[in-house]
Amino acid sequence: MTRYATIDIAKQAMNFSIAHFTIFSATERENLHGHNFQVECEVTAPVGKDGLMFDYAIIKKALKEVCDELDEQLVLPEKSPHLSLQQEGDYLVATYGDERLPFLARDVTTLPIANTTVEEFSHYLLGRLKAKGQLEGKGIKTITVRVSSSPGQRGISTLALDDGQAS
Repeated sequence: MTRYATIDIAKQAMNFSIAHFTIFSATERENLHGHNFQVECEVTAPVGKDGLMFDYAIIKKALKEVCDELDEQLVLPEKSPHLSLQQEGDYLVATYGDERLPFLARDVTTLPIANTTVEEFSHYLLGRLKAKGQLEGKGIKTITVRVSSSPGQRGISTLALDDGQAS
């Protein structure tokens, strides 16, 4: 009989600070502001005879790399139905309704998401973690990523793997 365990990884270093604004509709959005986001990951997998699931330092490293890519950036969504993005020289110009919002391109990271929300960030980070390929062959049953913008407010995305393969 296979024995399963769940590990929770919530290291202080798995975080990112960004500027963003949430878009509520074609006519309503938040003002530009920032958050210090905290990232956590939960993995369920079989425990080997050695008492280990696997070396989950690979998860900490992978999530830290993605957090570092986002850190100290303005994050804009590429898939918003209400926001368009266009490169103009050194600037990335976001257009929202009749607002033209130019930002220095070097300060902006665009993501293939519909909005800059905790639920979208958790899904994006989960996808990036899976795409790194380092979890293949570990027998993983579920992976959950949580992204918090403040205590009591977080987005959670879970990937269930029927065959235990993160491929």
